Amino acid sequence: MSSVLIDTDVIIWHMRGHEKARKIIYELEKPAVSIITQMELVQGLRSKQEQVALHRFIEQLSFAVLPVSEVISQRALFLMEEWRLSHQMLMADALIAATAIEYGLTLLSGNEKHYRFLTMLRLKKFRP
Repeated sequence: MSSVLIDTDVIIWHMRGHEKARKIIYELEKPAVSIITQMELVQGLRSKQEQVALHRFIEQLSFAVLPVSEVISQRALFLMEEWRLSHQMLMADALIAATAIEYGLTLLSGNEKHYRFLTMLRLKKFRP
């Protein structure tokens, strides 16, 4: 199992040709993403070619795509109830954070503001 869960923004940076994002992703021994990240990426696709490229990328690097379990969904709900009003915690971010916490993974994200208040989450900041 990977020790790092990659947030959606880092993969978007990579898909846009950002060298630093490519380097950090390719250096991971076993990269992992939440199924929520994969869904967010698909949501942002603009063509069938981009969809094919995304599938190839995930397959090429043998990403572990981690599902949302009942435990993860309950943890995400707790995070939203705790942090939605004070920190604008969104559903996708709560599910991704809950996945990282549940699997004991460090979350690699450039969106530090989405997660920095979660003391139980190990966060590795990506600076594009």
